Amino acid sequence: MNSELLIKNGRVIDPANDIDEKCDVLIIDGKIAEVGKIEKDAQTIIDAAGKLVTPGLIDIHVHFREPGDEEEETIASGSAAAVAAGFTSVVCMPNTNPPIENETDVEYIHRKGRQARKTHVYTMGAITKKREGVELAEMGFMADAGAVGFTDDGNGVQYSAVMLRALKYAAMFDVVIAQHCQDNGFAGSGVMNAGYYSTILGLPGIDTLAEEAMLWRDIQLVKKTGVRYHAQHISTAGSVELIRAAKKDSLPITCEVTPHHLLLTDECCAEYDTNYKVNPPLRTAKDIEAIKEAVSEGLVDALVTDHAPHLQSEKELEFLAAPFGIASLECALGLYVKALLEPGILDWVGLIRLMTEKPAKIIGVDKGTLGVGEQGDVTIIDPNAEYKVDVSKFRSKSRNCPYQGWKVAGKVEKTIVGGEIRFSVGD
Repeated sequence: MNSELLIKNGRVIDPANDIDEKCDVLIIDGKIAEVGKIEKDAQTIIDAAGKLVTPGLIDIHVHFREPGDEEEETIASGSAAAVAAGFTSVVCMPNTNPPIENETDVEYIHRKGRQARKTHVYTMGAITKKREGVELAEMGFMADAGAVGFTDDGNGVQYSAVMLRALKYAAMFDVVIAQHCQDNGFAGSGVMNAGYYSTILGLPGIDTLAEEAMLWRDIQLVKKTGVRYHAQHISTAGSVELIRAAKKDSLPITCEVTPHHLLLTDECCAEYDTNYKVNPPLRTAKDIEAIKEAVSEGLVDALVTDHAPHLQSEKELEFLAAPFGIASLECALGLYVKALLEPGILDWVGLIRLMTEKPAKIIGVDKGTLGVGEQGDVTIIDPNAEYKVDVSKFRSKSRNCPYQGWKVAGKVEKTIVGGEIRFSVGD
């Protein structure tokens, strides 16, 4: 017997198919069967009147900490957080302990994701062994096992020759190389943005050149190789200029931004609150304006969370010793509404495009669309619902989130994965 799910009366936004209208979506046996005005009975009917019906949201940059730091997060807890946030697909970063650097590691992540039965869990593999930037990891075997890209996230690949080899090697498998752009010669032991506030706080700073110098170098390598390249969590006005020039030259370069680099500045560190300690660090208001302008221009290709959970005991260490990272997966949509929709930088169609169609293209997966025959991954959003961020209700294991008490709009009502309702508000 066929399994049927009919979503009625919603505003369907599917940027990949240029759909933005009030209509219905029918899912049969886990696949999109029809989009339009549908008059029929179904086993399950959802009335989405007044709601947005979109392709399942995609986050191509999360840290689920497994294997190695399961006390901070697991693939199961991270997946539960993801569907509560409307994400039907996520990409785990390989900076686990040990790192994801061979096909067995990749298969482990995928197996744990299937066992969690929440969201689709993908992973990137490490570019280099132990993420040390010296010897290439087993990229070919990982690609065969389903790795959707490669990155040493948390570390930038310092040696130009190693990065050049990685790009050339990745071209053989048509997978993207993603880079955490940070030249350690400029970053040193910095813990926040280098500038006025690092000076008055007496904390070592990370100069914007740390990001920009590596991004500039990698752009030269992409010019030489023509290989797909993705700049992770760009944070500076200078990086925006580099991306703008690269795209003007039609180079195969994409980039992503996070909520915290759109909403928070280095002034937030003034009370030594380590929940604001991230890498790349929070920058200045000028940098935020440049990034927002880049989003408005279409230079940014994906909105990501860089969800980085940590134990409270770790974040209670002094600023110099505490780890980098913010756990923001479960409030990400509301944060993007505040950063981009409320100021009029994007409309809902533009926002959904950067959270569905475009990130799917970056990692080369057949997601991010409500096209007929595609997998029935759908997110239903109440665009007018307002709520306060309450970290005590997070499904994530960690609470290192600086947005506690923030009032945001745009609440996920239901998350449907493969035609199954995996999250419903009130669960």
